[in-house]
Amino acid sequence: QVQLVESGGGLVQAGGSLRLSCAASGNSIRSNAMDWYRQTPGNQREFVASITQDSRAAYGFSVEGRFTISRDNTKATVYLQMNSLKPEDTAIYYCGAVDSTTTRIIWGQGTQVTVSS
Repeated sequence: QVQLVESGGGLVQAGGSLRLSCAASGNSIRSNAMDWYRQTPGNQREFVASITQDSRAAYGFSVEGRFTISRDNTKATVYLQMNSLKPEDTAIYYCGAVDSTTTRIIWGQGTQVTVSS
């Protein structure tokens, strides 16, 4: 079964850190590039970060320098280390990847991150 499962969200004070994880299952996505997006109510999903199979990373403007994306291919897991968190980082964070078999984007269920001021 092709699936992405996020974990690691929670409540943190401004300036704090969290690390999100996204575990992939299914041979058609576990080795692919993976992305992190975030969404707040009433808004479109915002690009946060992406990482290729060989760990080349890219970041959204609002998180560059504070967030770091990484992956462990042996565990088929992608991580998002979030430092210097701000209240505006509050959102539901989703990981996504393209299913090589169907070419459809698969999303996880999301994990809530709340940053208090």
